[in-house]
Amino acid sequence: MSLHRSYPPDTYHGDTGERTAWIRSSDEPADITYRSGGTCEYLATGDRTAGRFGLYRWTFGDEESGPDPHFHRSISEQFYVLAGEVRLYDGDAWVTARSGDFLYVPEGGLHGFRGGNGASMLLMFAPGGPREDYFETLASRREMTPEEHDEFMLRHDTFWV
Repeated sequence: MSLHRSYPPDTYHGDTGERTAWIRSSDEPADITYRSGGTCEYLATGDRTAGRFGLYRWTFGDEESGPDPHFHRSISEQFYVLAGEVRLYDGDAWVTARSGDFLYVPEGGLHGFRGGNGASMLLMFAPGGPREDYFETLASRREMTPEEHDEFMLRHDTFWV
């Protein structure tokens, strides 16, 4: 017995289609360069996808970096390793993921990631919240009071464990 899922309701109601596709060229510079030498490229932001999803290409610097275990209440997050090795926390343990490996984290799922040696991955979240400010502020290393830090994390749906 197979389950038949239906498509979501139509969001486009025209008859001929539209010329609305866009491309981000691979030779565009990174949007963020971290002190570690790692970079983040916004392939598709929530603004560009009408809030449906956000997709970044994350490339680590030489030294290992990445966030400790945490969770989000309003977004899912997905990781697809493109090159090298990335350690992913799956809620139970840190596992080594290699090119072609994929991790899906639903809302509330504990996760983290760490990589180095130029490893790269796709990082996708849905729906497409304003994550750019989160990563840009962290990259700036702006000083925050404990109260500002707590408000920043709450505003960006990030809860540390």
